Amino acid sequence: MKAPSLSILIPLLLCSLAGVLVLSVALGTVTISPHSVVGIVTSELFNSASPPSWTRGERHIVWELRAPRALLAAAAGASLATIGAVLQVLTRNPLADPYLFGISSGAALGAVTVILYAGAKTTSVALPAAAFIGALLAMAVVFFASRSPSGTSSERLILTGVAVAFLLQAVTNFLIFNTLDRGADAAIFWMLGGFSNARWHVLPLPVVVVLTGVGWLLLRARVINALALGDDAARSVGVDPFALRLELFVVTSLMTGATVASCGAIGFVGLILPHVARMLTGGDLRRLLPVAALGGAVFLVGVDVVARRVMLPREVPLGVVTALIGGVFFLLLMRGRRSL
Repeated sequence: MKAPSLSILIPLLLCSLAGVLVLSVALGTVTISPHSVVGIVTSELFNSASPPSWTRGERHIVWELRAPRALLAAAAGASLATIGAVLQVLTRNPLADPYLFGISSGAALGAVTVILYAGAKTTSVALPAAAFIGALLAMAVVFFASRSPSGTSSERLILTGVAVAFLLQAVTNFLIFNTLDRGADAAIFWMLGGFSNARWHVLPLPVVVVLTGVGWLLLRARVINALALGDDAARSVGVDPFALRLELFVVTSLMTGATVASCGAIGFVGLILPHVARMLTGGDLRRLLPVAALGGAVFLVGVDVVARRVMLPREVPLGVVTALIGGVFFLLLMRGRRSL
C-alpha cells in the first residue's frame, strides 16, 4: 500500500490539531461554546476593541487557564512522539521510548528531588534544570554502561536502559516514602503527569526546547537514517555512530527534561505515536518526524480532554489514561510481532 503524501498528511494533521485545541479549551467543568473560544482567543491575540459576547469569567477560563494548558499538551505530545521515533531508529528496536531508556526516570528523579527538598524555594529555573540534569545523567549511564569492546549493540542499550529505569524509579519512590511530611503528595501527583499547573509563564521553556529539538532532529534526519542500517553501514557513508548517538542522547535528554519538568512523567506516548506515524509514512525520518510530532500533539491534547471529562468534576491523572491506552496498544503490538 502506497504511503499517503506529506502534502495530504501535514494539512490534515494541522487541521486536526486546530480542532482538538479548540475542543480542549471549550470543554471542562464549565463548557464554553467553540464560537466564544475562538472569539476570546482572537480578541486577546489581536487586541480587538469590539464589545465582547462573553463574560469576564469565561475570558479568564479560556485565556488564563485552558489555552496555555492545551498548548503545553501539544508541545509535550510532539516532544515525546519525536523522541520515541528517534530512539526506535537509534536502537533499531520498535519498543524503544524515553521510559525504556531511563531518560524519563532520570528527569523525574531530578525534578522530584527539587520538589521535595526545595519546596517553596523551587524556581522556574531549578525544576527544569534538575530534570534535564537527571535525564542527561541517566542517558550517560545507559550509554557508557552498555558499551563493550566490540561496540554498542541495540540489545545492550535496551537491557541497560531497563535496568537504569528501574533503579531510578526505586530511588525516586524511596525519596517520596522518606519525605511523606513535606511535599510527597505534590510529588506523587506530579509523577502521574498532568497539565493543571500550565500557565503562560510556564510555556516558553518547553515550547522553545521542543521546537528547537524537533527542528534539529529534522535537519539531522538523513544522517540518523543511516543508523537504521547498522553501524557498519553508517560508517560506510561517513557517519560516526558513537558521536551521533552521543549527540542524539544529549538532544533527546534535553527535550525529555523540559517536558517532564513542565508536566510530569507521561508514559507510552513515545511508544504509540511513532508506530502509528510509521504505518502512514514508512521508516524515513524525514517523513516520519513531522507526522509523529503533529500526531503526538493531537493525541495528547485529546487524551487531556478525556482525562478532564471522564470523572467530572475530578481530573484523572494523565499518566493513568496514557498507561491504559499504551498498555492495550503494547499488547496488540506484541500480538502482531510474535517473533519479538
